[in-house]
Amino acid sequence: MKTAAKLFTNLTNKYLPDPLVIAIGLTAFTMLLAMVIRGNSFLEVTTQWGDGFWDLLAFSMQMTVILVAGYILAKTPMVDRGLTAIAHRVTSPRAAIIVATLVGGVGSWLNWGFGLVLGGLMAQKLALNVKGLHYPLAIAAGYSGFALYGVGLSGSVPLLIATPGHFLEDQIGLIDLGRTIFDPVILGMVVVLLIGLPLFNAALHPKDPADVKEIDPTTVAPAPEKLQADKSGLSVGERLNASPVFSIGIGALALIYLVQHFARGGGLDLNTVNFALLFLGILFLTRPMYFLDTLNDGIRLAAGIVVQYPFYAGIMGILMGSGLVVTFAAWIGDISSAETLPFLSFLSGGLINLLAPSGGGQWAVQGPVMIEAANQLDADYAKTALGVQIGDQWTNMVQPFWILPVLAISKLKLGEVMGYLVLILVFIGVVFGAAVLLWGFLG
Repeated sequence: MKTAAKLFTNLTNKYLPDPLVIAIGLTAFTMLLAMVIRGNSFLEVTTQWGDGFWDLLAFSMQMTVILVAGYILAKTPMVDRGLTAIAHRVTSPRAAIIVATLVGGVGSWLNWGFGLVLGGLMAQKLALNVKGLHYPLAIAAGYSGFALYGVGLSGSVPLLIATPGHFLEDQIGLIDLGRTIFDPVILGMVVVLLIGLPLFNAALHPKDPADVKEIDPTTVAPAPEKLQADKSGLSVGERLNASPVFSIGIGALALIYLVQHFARGGGLDLNTVNFALLFLGILFLTRPMYFLDTLNDGIRLAAGIVVQYPFYAGIMGILMGSGLVVTFAAWIGDISSAETLPFLSFLSGGLINLLAPSGGGQWAVQGPVMIEAANQLDADYAKTALGVQIGDQWTNMVQPFWILPVLAISKLKLGEVMGYLVLILVFIGVVFGAAVLLWGFLG
């Protein structure tokens, strides 16, 4: 297994370009598929690409905010002290890989934006404290926990189909979370992955010290500057920036709003999650000056994804406008039965995610087709829908779209971690595929 990891790492280091180049290459590939499979002309797919390029602008902003807000919360003294305390208790490289995987996995199950950043920060702290830890594997391990986000408390598809007024309510009604993320089979799958994945990742750690790349401490972002003990030299504006009154006051106001929101029956969506993460960060950092310092670091972290989100929106525009996504899903439906449709939904969700990595956006395109297939086959709607979601989170392991923030934290290149993520993809695929296939045959 270590030989395979080394082989894939060497290959990806040598041949894998930066994520932006991959996004451009996927654009060209999707255009070619639309012309060959659907018979669209070059001008037609060019129009579809351009028309769709800004379709995910609001979603892109939501994703950017959740990543920055998650980073800010993860860098608050309370969370930072917790991560530091954990890191100081770990002494061996393999134990560090296990811890990074678990922190990323549990964090992503609770909230994907928070967990995505938390796994990378945990890996970084462990790399600073554990001698001989292979940093690229630690970062890959911290990111691998992100594979649990879609079957967690912030999974986009299960939350959407449980929300009144969702766009498929007339076809499938409301599907409560007890039939999706809290189903015993899915909970069992989560437990198996939380036990098996850390051990699998730990087994990938190089034995030869010559193969180990340790962290460069100079690449780690410094903590926000602490408030000066002597405030006599501060101007009025600087005193206001350093006052806890503003942060605590607006943080308390936000908490009051959230309590009212849920008391009125409000649901948990991306905007609510962003609101909570942002103001918890303000509250826990206690002073506006600390928040702004951390915000600046977080914005730099998200810089790489700002332009790339529209490229994937353009790919989605081609998939939708050309009918490619309908073709892909129809092929799956033609070879399915009621029992196997969830499994084939999983495979198709994983395939389409490689071209259009957006759980909620992908479901908006693929959902109607898969639900129609489920209707014709009399298959379970909940299992079919969650199959797509699980496929999406599976191939996120090798889809550069989501790992960009983690690379920004680590200052590593994509090729340095991708070799490990390919092997992680295979392991997770076996666990996910077996669970979804079993689930489809259960009553």
